Amino acid sequence: MRFAIFSDTHSNLEALEAVLADACGRKCTHFVCLGDIVGYNANPHECVERIRELDCPVVKGNHDEQASLSLSTSDFNELAERAIQWTRDHLTEEDKQWLRELPLQKNVRDFTIVHATLDTPAQWGYVFNNLDAAASFTYQHTTACFFGHTHVPMVFIRDEGVRRERTDHIRIEPTKKYMINMGSVGQPRDGNWRAAYCIYDIENNLVEQLRVKYDLAGAQQKIIKAGLPRLLAERLALGR
Repeated sequence: MRFAIFSDTHSNLEALEAVLADACGRKCTHFVCLGDIVGYNANPHECVERIRELDCPVVKGNHDEQASLSLSTSDFNELAERAIQWTRDHLTEEDKQWLRELPLQKNVRDFTIVHATLDTPAQWGYVFNNLDAAASFTYQHTTACFFGHTHVPMVFIRDEGVRRERTDHIRIEPTKKYMINMGSVGQPRDGNWRAAYCIYDIENNLVEQLRVKYDLAGAQQKIIKAGLPRLLAERLALGR
């Protein structure tokens, strides 16, 4: 079984379609979505619709939660708040209901998925360092956990202690625990504009981090045409 695991699509349909096509070309048999399907970019309804068509495990992200409400309940910055207000106006009631009912975390076969953290998933904290990871490891009951939210690919490993590694290939060993972030499909923030996702090859206990080119100019033009802040289009090219 080969799982294509992706997160933080953020209404970027061009990036999503590129990732799905790449995963199919690499003979992935299953898909898993770690939330933040909407927000920032110009195709929220289409991205919700496309991911629902996959009929795959999905967990809720903070932008999914806010888009499903009539008013924001968290402190988004001005850019994110303007985008989420626009997003609400371009989702159907059915879209919002589906987003509202997504779970915060889920077990899939022998691994765990969550958007933010395992210790307080509803508070939307970030896992950026070893201390953050250690808090989640306490609540992790599977060897591997895949998470999103930071938009930055990273891997934390717990054996004698907790350490962070930078690698595109992770061999899953049963005596250790892993927290793996595959980065963002629709708005990477690691300085690389290409869409990010990973493949988990269950039989070979191997996770591969991947990047995919997509129609960046097309996604940017949609943002501008929609009347969303131009900075949202500009930052896509910067990977920030």
